[in-house]
This record gives sequence, structure tokens and C-alpha cells, in this order.
Amino acid sequence: MTKPLELELRAGAQALGLALSDAQVEQLLAYQDLIQKWTKVYNLTAVRDPAEMLTHHLLDSLTVVLPLQKQLAQMRTAAGVDVDAPVRLLDVGSGAGLPGAVIAICCPEVTVHCVDTVAKKAAFIQQVAVSLKLPNLRGIHARVENLTETYNVVSSRAFASLLDFVTCSRKCLAEQGVWMAMKGKHPAEEIAALPAFAKVFHVEPLVVPGLDAERCLLWLRPVAPA
Repeated sequence: MTKPLELELRAGAQALGLALSDAQVEQLLAYQDLIQKWTKVYNLTAVRDPAEMLTHHLLDSLTVVLPLQKQLAQMRTAAGVDVDAPVRLLDVGSGAGLPGAVIAICCPEVTVHCVDTVAKKAAFIQQVAVSLKLPNLRGIHARVENLTETYNVVSSRAFASLLDFVTCSRKCLAEQGVWMAMKGKHPAEEIAALPAFAKVFHVEPLVVPGLDAERCLLWLRPVAPA
């Protein structure tokens, strides 16, 4: 018998236009179970109710999967690169892996590194990668400013202000790379405060199934000095 959480997850994914495989649905639910287990000891999230966790964490993170896939397709076309060329994404201040781990499950072709300054959170991501057999997922315990690798996409979910986000992760962005920032209400003041080296090129509203709250996704790219 299909459990209520699975039904809600499948319905939410369908509403978001995502064609998840049975294996991906199982991985997402197993991932939520891991968050629940680890939260009892490590306090990964303030949300403890499974149904609330599904909407506030899983479905909230799933809203960016289709926009990300579309953006990557556009980047490949613009750069004239091989469709099968590896894509690398860095999720900054990833915490329990939201949205990084969700992206890793739904986009196996994308290598996802989740960086956090809290060691137990990076260790949790490593445990998720092992438990769910996700070779494309890795947890990194570090400050993003100290990383030396570069990524096609650098993402964040309520990590910091846009100014702080682009400033601290600037060195991590590969040539022709983009920033992807998940926000609540449209952050007009944060956009106005952006430094000269970063520019918003697209803002799209997000609708989280089962959640009555404002969400939007901002895409930014670096601006070459004049």
C-alpha cells in the first residue's frame, strides 16, 4: 500500500512538471528519513513533523530542479559544449543538503558538492551519499571562501544576503558560470545592494505544492569589468 507521504511527494513532483522514477522517489523519502534520524541528535532542522518536512524541505527544494535543468540546457547551447559534458554545482551553506542533496538525487548527471562550516552537517551529507548510493554527491566541511575548485552553478537557499552570497563564493564560479539563489519574497533591496561584479539576469516565481508562501529563484552572472 502506498504511504501518504509518497502519494503527496508524487503529486507534488507531478505538479512541478517532474517525471521522477520510482527509485528517485524512494531515495527522496529515504533522504527525509535520514534527516529525521540525524535531527534527533544533531538538530539539522527545526522542522520535525514528516508532512511539514515534505513540503518545507523536499517539495521546496524540488521547485528548482526543472528551472536548473532548463538553465543548464541554455548554458550548453550558448557555450556550444557537449550535452554530455560534466556539470558541477556547489551548494553553499547547504545544511542538511537542501537543495543540494535533492538536486543530486534528481539530476544524476550533475556533480553536487555541499559545503558547510558545521562539520556535523558536512558529515551528514557524506552519510546521505553513502546510504543512498549517490556517487555524484559530496559533503565538504569548509568555508566557501577557502575552496579552490570551480563550479558551473553556485547555489544557495536562504543562506545569506545576495551581496554576501556572491562575494564569498565569487572565486568558486567557473568561466560562464551562474549563481542560483532561492529566496522567499522578491528581494528588491538585496538586488539593489549587489556589487558591480554581479548582475541578476532572471527572476522566476516558484510555487511550492502544499505551501502557501512566497518563493522565487534568482539567477545571477558575473559582470566583466568595463
